[in-house]
Amino acid sequence: MLTRTTTAARAVLGCLLAGALTTGCGAGDTGGTRSADELLEDANATMRSLKSVRIDSTSTAARGGTVTSRLVTDLRSRCSGRTTFSEGGSLEQIRLGETDYVRPDRAYLEQWKPGGVTGEQRLWIKTPADSARPGDGLSSCTRPFASFGKAKKGKTSRVAGRAAVELTVTDAGDGGGRGGTYTFHVATEGDPHLLRVAYKGADFDTTTTFTAFDEPLDIKAPDPAEVLDSQEAPR
Repeated sequence: MLTRTTTAARAVLGCLLAGALTTGCGAGDTGGTRSADELLEDANATMRSLKSVRIDSTSTAARGGTVTSRLVTDLRSRCSGRTTFSEGGSLEQIRLGETDYVRPDRAYLEQWKPGGVTGEQRLWIKTPADSARPGDGLSSCTRPFASFGKAKKGKTSRVAGRAAVELTVTDAGDGGGRGGTYTFHVATEGDPHLLRVAYKGADFDTTTTFTAFDEPLDIKAPDPAEVLDSQEAPR
């Protein structure tokens, strides 16, 4: 008959032997010994320490209309992405430090000035990054990855091939918050990356996924021949 001590020793030895082949022994536990708040804070700390990540998001308004976006970022000062609107049009962006390069396609410009654009739209607009405003379709390279509210542990699942635990936080909307429910999917295999966040609110729902952790970035300014400097353009 195995004693409790012998069983524990075998479990430790099993993790050591399996470590060369698999991940998940010790770090990235399924949450059995850690609280939901601790798991979420570990995930946020892991995300804040990344050198790069890809972020894909789809947001659907209750009254109709969908916005999708893709962003690759160093989470500091370099990022590039594309935002597409179901009503028509898309907006590309490259941010390098203090400068944004923005390229709206023809369909996007048609939303603002019908008939004002003919042919393919290839020009990028160079503009100071600090001129970006909330709601203009441009993205910041940074993300807060900060915990809030009280997390509750939910079921386990697989996200992008990795085991994950669901952590739910409800925002009542007090103090100026927008309210709604957030479900965070945190990896329990390998590093505790944040893999997916699903938000459900009264006005819209959003699903955001995170991939390509710490992969090399190759973000460059556009061809100067295709750039229009907004500060030099005639007014």
